[in-house]
Parts: sequence; structure tokens; C-alpha cells
Amino acid sequence: MTLKNYKTFFAVLAVLAVLVLAFAQSGCGIYKFKDVSIPDTIKVVRVGIIQNKASYVNPQLAPELTESLKRKITSQTRLRQTNNSDDADWDINCTITSYSFSTSGISNQRANTNRLNVGVHIDVRDNHSQKINKYDVTRSFDYDGTLALQQAEQGLKTEMLRSLSDDIFNRIFSNW
Repeated sequence: MTLKNYKTFFAVLAVLAVLVLAFAQSGCGIYKFKDVSIPDTIKVVRVGIIQNKASYVNPQLAPELTESLKRKITSQTRLRQTNNSDDADWDINCTITSYSFSTSGISNQRANTNRLNVGVHIDVRDNHSQKINKYDVTRSFDYDGTLALQQAEQGLKTEMLRSLSDDIFNRIFSNW
């Protein structure tokens, strides 16, 4: 190949690379999640204190998850929050419905990985239409099988709060 052919080849390759990057950035719509989707009529929300009705109760999870969800809504939406459900356009109430653990990995006849499963039920009442939307989210958290559950809960606390508040937020505010 001559020098001119190499230059032409690399110019075509560069154009193709730019086109591929442009196409990849635009997304094809199949894998792309939409941003927060809130009707214009919704301006104020109330996030009720999350109830814990699981058979096993982690006493710190519900109040800390409530605060984590409130912070997420405040930081990522234009919505104002209220403590009075009569003033809210949307009244959000969540219940921790399941909190269980199981063995998820065995090595040499011993559990080497355990899994903590947390389920949350969500009710979003639209006070304008009196319609209630119901959602459920479940998240699993793996931890070392040599740890006691209380030790694992302490180690997983930050991840649990972040992941669960993200999942709840996404079910309520995202169109996916």
C-alpha cells in the first residue's frame, strides 16, 4: 500500500469511528432508561414513615430508609416535601414486607456466602385523581457466610440504603 492509500484508509476508519460513537451515544431506545418523569401538576409530595412489617425486623432500616428516600427525592426532583398528606399532590407510603436471609454459596460443605433479601411495597396516592399506584421492589445483598447477620447488616447498611432508595425512587419516578 502507498502512503496515499494509508491516509485514505485511516480517514475512512476515523469517519466510521465517529459515526459508531455518535450512534452509540444516541442509543437505540431499547436499553435506554428515561429520566425522571413527573407530571406538571405534581409539585408537593409527602413521604410517610416507612413501616416495617417483615417477620424479622431490623429496627434501623425503616427510619434510615425513609430519610434516604426523602433526600433522594429532594436532590433529584423539583418537588417540595410536606408532612401533611392533605397538602401533598402525591402521598408516598412504603412498607418493608420481607427481610430474610439464606445461604447462596457453599464451599467445602460450609456456607461461604449468604444472601439477605429485602422486599418493599410502595403505595403512591395521587390526591388529584384519588388513584393509588402500587409497586413492589426486591433487592438481594450477598455477604460472607462467616459473618453473623448483625455483622452483615452493619457492613451492608450503606449499600442497602442506597440501593433500596434508588429502586423505590425509580419505580415511582421513572418511565421504565
